[in-house]
Amino acid sequence: MTPVTVRYQITDMDRSIAFYTNVLGFELGQRSGSAFAAVNRGNLRLVLSGPGASGSRPMPDGRAQTPGGWNRIIVYVDDLAAMIAQLEKARVVFRNTVEAGPGGKQIMIEDPDTNPIELHEAPAT
Repeated sequence: MTPVTVRYQITDMDRSIAFYTNVLGFELGQRSGSAFAAVNRGNLRLVLSGPGASGSRPMPDGRAQTPGGWNRIIVYVDDLAAMIAQLEKARVVFRNTVEAGPGGKQIMIEDPDTNPIELHEAPAT
């Protein structure tokens, strides 16, 4: 299975690794101090770029690469309600409430640097 790689800008490497591994079940694949880490879940490789990482440097026009925005990874879960309860206990920030449609149910949360993550439960078949 070929991994899909996504980069998120973060501000605190230890905090981000703890969030992705302890809260969302990713595994730490690689780390280089406070500048870079990669966490994995299935075929998703999420690159965490901390301050000082080459993937965090300002653009030639001076614009800073910052966390947040609306583009997001989607993490598929078997039981969205149970995951929400677990995340509420961990005091994770939710961007919205559960949305439901023909493709299933989803909700958006934020990592500690406000990067969005969509949690999605497929419809019952």
